[in-house]
Amino acid sequence: MTLRIRISWPAGHTTATLDETPTSKALAGVLPISSTARTWGEEVYFDTPVSVPVEDGARQVVDPGTVAFWTDGDALALPYGPTPISRGDECRLASPCNLLGALDGDPRILATVRDGDPIRVELAGG
Repeated sequence: MTLRIRISWPAGHTTATLDETPTSKALAGVLPISSTARTWGEEVYFDTPVSVPVEDGARQVVDPGTVAFWTDGDALALPYGPTPISRGDECRLASPCNLLGALDGDPRILATVRDGDPIRVELAGG
């Protein structure tokens, strides 16, 4: 099973393809969700109603455009560049996160998300 989601905010939208994981299944079960975007360096994250444990394979340093789930904050984390704790140009998350998949397009689109923006995640059609 691959799952496609659409993430929308006032200035734009993107889609992502998620792998079949316990966390992605839990997320799919609560969609659509609306939340408030937060930014942390070049990362967008936002609260979800999902609460899951850390999975095997959780990582703290990921590629730009990775769709990650921050279990400490029950939040989706979408890094597109360095965060305040990165070393160099890496995407370093606050703590190891469950890896769900990746954005389909250029992750730099997330630079148009502003802290406090309303953000919505839903299943992508097609």
